Amino acid sequence: MAASRKLAGDEIESTPLSRPEYLRLLGARVRDARARHGMTRKMLAHDSGISERYLAELESGRGNFSIILLRRLADAIDVALAELVAEQPPPSVEYVLLAERLRRLDASELEAANEILTRRFGDLSMRRDRIALIGLRGAGKSTLGAPLAEHLGWEFVELSREIEREAGVALDEIFDLWGQAAYRRYERRALERLLRSRTRIVIASAGGIVSEPSTFQRLLESCWTVWLKASPREHWDRVIGQGDLRVREGTGDEQALVDMRRILAQRDERYGKADARIVTSGKTVRQALKELIARVEARP
Repeated sequence: MAASRKLAGDEIESTPLSRPEYLRLLGARVRDARARHGMTRKMLAHDSGISERYLAELESGRGNFSIILLRRLADAIDVALAELVAEQPPPSVEYVLLAERLRRLDASELEAANEILTRRFGDLSMRRDRIALIGLRGAGKSTLGAPLAEHLGWEFVELSREIEREAGVALDEIFDLWGQAAYRRYERRALERLLRSRTRIVIASAGGIVSEPSTFQRLLESCWTVWLKASPREHWDRVIGQGDLRVREGTGDEQALVDMRRILAQRDERYGKADARIVTSGKTVRQALKELIARVEARP
């Protein structure tokens, strides 16, 4: 395993990580991935069957050293560790070669490549007839989405309700019975059903839709998206004000707010892929709605 960075002239400089450095990196990636999915350590322990104590050790860089053996094995064969542990069939040669080409691009080149792929393979003809609102819980997606749909004469759809319809049970039961991975599968299926069957809709997506790349990419290429953004403190106050106490579950207010800041920080770049951004901090619902309507009506 090596740390790489992009250099001028497309050269790649690789520096092998020491065992402690690798374990610290692994712990940080687990912590960041957990934050992107909006999961507390308690939630992850429940879904994975791994103790909170072990997860705390792993995230602090003191993980089980068996991962080091797999890393040494991958290095000896000269393959990516992910290739050895993946459950999916090996990708096609075309996929591997394309991924290698994309890996060598810098951030601006990747953005340009994504735009080309979206124009060529995306559902661009329907994007104008679907508006999707994204953002962390408490951003105002339902509060602003319903009156926006009414203004446009369209239908308002909460993706969470469609997920419940897809699963046949309430959201809490999905998490309790099958965990977050199952929720993400139902989310993808519900979104696909919506996109196949309906247009002229305003969709209030779940805050964590950005944590599943394939689902989020499908949303971006099929809907004109707006990121409703507020500060972590305002997200917190709004969620608590709505009587949703899940953010406090298993932790105190101070730690819960820290978790919310971490979630927003991990999702910030992905939310930023939206076509437009509306900052709702310090604004009344009427002010934010007016701005949102103006941005939607001015869309290409």
